[in-house]
Amino acid sequence: MYTVGPVFKEMNTDTHLTVRAKYLEQNLGIPAEQYRMTCKQQEEQLAKFRQYDEVVLWFEHDLFDQTMLCYLLSFFAHQDLGNTKLNLLTIGEFPGIERFRGLGQLTTEQLLTLSGTWQLVSSKELQLGDALWKAYASRDLDELRQLLDGDTSALPFAKEAYLAYLSRLSSEPDGIGSVEQEVMKEIAAGEHSPDGLFRKVGNTLHQLGLGDLEFWYVLRTMAERSQPLIMLEGVEDFKTDTTGGASFKNASISLTKAGLSRV
Repeated sequence: MYTVGPVFKEMNTDTHLTVRAKYLEQNLGIPAEQYRMTCKQQEEQLAKFRQYDEVVLWFEHDLFDQTMLCYLLSFFAHQDLGNTKLNLLTIGEFPGIERFRGLGQLTTEQLLTLSGTWQLVSSKELQLGDALWKAYASRDLDELRQLLDGDTSALPFAKEAYLAYLSRLSSEPDGIGSVEQEVMKEIAAGEHSPDGLFRKVGNTLHQLGLGDLEFWYVLRTMAERSQPLIMLEGVEDFKTDTTGGASFKNASISLTKAGLSRV
């Protein structure tokens, strides 16, 4: 879930894992110990890759997936692959699906048509993924922009995904980026439910691959600013409900005077 919270060039150290776990627990409600345990299990499994003749990376086009992909490519870029073949399948559309959001939309039969269509990962993918991850993790926006201005064809969806990330960052001191702007736009257009906003904003900004916990966090930060942009009615525990519980999802969201001035 590298689109939220602090990330580091090396994600598997105890110190970095603790920092992330604490952040995600405080802001998204993910239990810190559960997060740490899951990450360690994943890293242990990743370290066993040489036990397999073939490893296939399946990833979608959005930022949520592309950050994970680049992290893995950065990892593999510094490994001796031995006799293990490393392959990549990454797609941004599928025949018959008008609005492709991800592999989870596909049936078993549709997924089977993708089997074997992956390509062997070359040094180009490894080098670009490594460079993108390092720039992203270090938050060196100038380096990231330079990479995106160059040849990113080795990873065909990386450029649009990371451009969406840059647009999400605010160039203004008040911290309003593309997600906050789209939330206010949809509220002004008449959408007042958290679930409705999540669906509509997610469809518009599909390159981000927004998750629900991440989106609830955005709404909370918009409501808890020194000059709130939105206000919620029908919910009492908004400031402590980090997981978008039933009371939160039944709330009605409207724009404050400050929010109206930004639409």
